[in-house]
Amino acid sequence: MRMKRATKPGFSDTELATAWQAASLLLGYPDAELLERRPLLRRAADSVPDAVGTHLRAFLDHLDATPLNDLAADYVATFDHRKRCCLYLTYYAYGDTRKRGMALLRFKQAYQAAGLDLDDAELPDHLAVVLEFGATGDLATGRRLLLENRAGLELLRLALAESASPWRNVLDAVAATLPPLTGRTEDAVARLVAEGPPEEQVGLAPYEPVLLPDPVIGVRS
Repeated sequence: MRMKRATKPGFSDTELATAWQAASLLLGYPDAELLERRPLLRRAADSVPDAVGTHLRAFLDHLDATPLNDLAADYVATFDHRKRCCLYLTYYAYGDTRKRGMALLRFKQAYQAAGLDLDDAELPDHLAVVLEFGATGDLATGRRLLLENRAGLELLRLALAESASPWRNVLDAVAATLPPLTGRTEDAVARLVAEGPPEEQVGLAPYEPVLLPDPVIGVRS
């Protein structure tokens, strides 16, 4: 039987950009500015298909119901202290190895080709940055970067779901904007679940791991 090729979900470019912009902000470190943007983010969630909007609204409900200090503490515990919940996409494929430095350079070169220069303090593979870039810089290139790192993205989504993290809703929203997983990607996810990222403790200068509290570019009202 001939296998069907995975196809792009039915989103317009505007809907895709809106979904990624909202997800980007929701994956940033929670602060007072994020809370102030909740009305704008609600409008964004209501303007995209329910396959994405339902998940975004679920996370926004959590924002409404949770004190800011608790949100911040949960964010740090989730993304800074759990290897399988790392927001830096190349970590899943390369770990802290020499090869990761070249992967990071490819991200930065993709941004530069689209006219965006990141500050040296920001790692270009942070999921919030990739989504922000796709939403406001280059939709096609942003999508390519996400698909090239789909196995890591899926492992992150599964890890958040397993721990019942509220941020799982944001990853579910992002996943809903991408084509279904292929058998090859599913195999890669299975390997990551079983083995984890490669281990080789070496420096990544000039890309040393840093916290990224906010996306590069904010949502425009």
